[in-house]
Amino acid sequence: MKTPNNVSASIVTRNMSDFTHETGNVYESIAIISKRANQISVKLKEELNGKLAEFATTVDNLEEVFENREQIEISKHYERLPKPTNLAIEEFLEGKVTFRTLEEEALPVARPTE
Repeated sequence: MKTPNNVSASIVTRNMSDFTHETGNVYESIAIISKRANQISVKLKEELNGKLAEFATTVDNLEEVFENREQIEISKHYERLPKPTNLAIEEFLEGKVTFRTLEEEALPVARPTE
């Protein structure tokens, strides 16, 4: 997953009215951002687990635990990444998040008449 460099890894004060441009409702926007943050989090976790699995050892003895420098570096890299919530907020504010509402799904589809 490519992480944009312009996303701040720290907390930023946001203007709540910025979240209403897409949906007209702050709470709906927050729900959309929350769902997107969960998607990003799952994807990052799968990616991290996949990379760490390459270094996994099948040792049955707990005393034989080895430190692996590559594992530590990979873990540190993922710790420095911006949080999924920050990434989701940036994507939402930049208009990169696609969403549908229940009203849109319930509308009948216009079909051409014969």
